[in-house]
Amino acid sequence: MKPFRRLPALLLAAWLPPAPAAVPLYAIDAPPLVLLDPTRSRGEVGDIVLEALARAGYPAELRNEPWARAQKRVSEGEDLLIMPLTRTRNREASFTWIAPITRMERAFFSLQHRVDSFDEAKATFRQIGVGQGSAQYEALITRGFTEDQIVEITIGDNPARMLELGRIDAWFNGVEESRYIWREQARPPLLMGQPLLTEDIYLACSRQCDPQMVMQLRQALDAMRQDGSFDRLQGAYRVEDESTPTGG
Repeated sequence: MKPFRRLPALLLAAWLPPAPAAVPLYAIDAPPLVLLDPTRSRGEVGDIVLEALARAGYPAELRNEPWARAQKRVSEGEDLLIMPLTRTRNREASFTWIAPITRMERAFFSLQHRVDSFDEAKATFRQIGVGQGSAQYEALITRGFTEDQIVEITIGDNPARMLELGRIDAWFNGVEESRYIWREQARPPLLMGQPLLTEDIYLACSRQCDPQMVMQLRQALDAMRQDGSFDRLQGAYRVEDESTPTGG
């Protein structure tokens, strides 16, 4: 009779729905917004997004590709997520914009000049580094900077290295990310101009995206804002940085 005792459990297992498939989540290593090192937390945006996915019942599969390629793959795919993505005019119709997660200030960084306007930067710098596939490139092009003046560099600490070595004159990038990367190594003082852009950073999805998943993720993020976990996770990375002079 022992085999029959297992029958209810077997029947129950047969009726249980299968575990949901992992949702591909494309991300770029852009500290402190997103950290892809598996031995560390996932960054300001990463921690919030992964918590929202867990609450909504969607396991995530983190994927890392060159940023321009990742954006193209997500835009043209179906039910693919991407973070952290700036919502710009050129990208507007290419994605489903689930929710803003944080805001990013952008400024010019240099070792020799403090620049507080786009016009001043245009006249001062010959070579300005920006992340490849980033919103910074679009921001400069739309403001009249020439292709010869902009150097697209693989996102990460590569722009900081090129600036330190004198291969570019300036770096146009997010304030938090630039400060974070610069202080990771012993480097000379970095001059930062006034922030010139402040834009929302989103969790986004493919143009063709499951409306139920979009709704559930928005609800999870709203619940996190209401119960304080959103601010708690975000606050863990909001440390005032005094190491980057803004004068000079």
